[in-house]
Amino acid sequence: MNIKGQALYVQMQSMATQARSVSAELKPIQPLAEVNASQTEFSTLFKDALKTVNNVQINAAELRTRVEMGDPNVSLVQAMIAGQKSGLAFEATVQVRNKIVEAYKEIMAMPV
Repeated sequence: MNIKGQALYVQMQSMATQARSVSAELKPIQPLAEVNASQTEFSTLFKDALKTVNNVQINAAELRTRVEMGDPNVSLVQAMIAGQKSGLAFEATVQVRNKIVEAYKEIMAMPV
């Protein structure tokens, strides 16, 4: 198998151009509504954040399925970007959970 560097570079450039044009078409993820922290419980905020992450994952799975089924209205780039956003959202959620567990353990270890 002989891979030519110049051909690979040209293909990567065209894919980058296509990704830039698709990213302008994508709608940004709707952020959580602005809330007054003094009036909202942490559990409600956390539950809303988990719902948002779940919605991002569902959207990514739907786009992936549509690409696999050959839907011409969905590009591979859109599906890949949605998948990456989904992965990042999940990783961030896991990190927040880990910090919460660490804080809980630290509080429970405090002498009364």
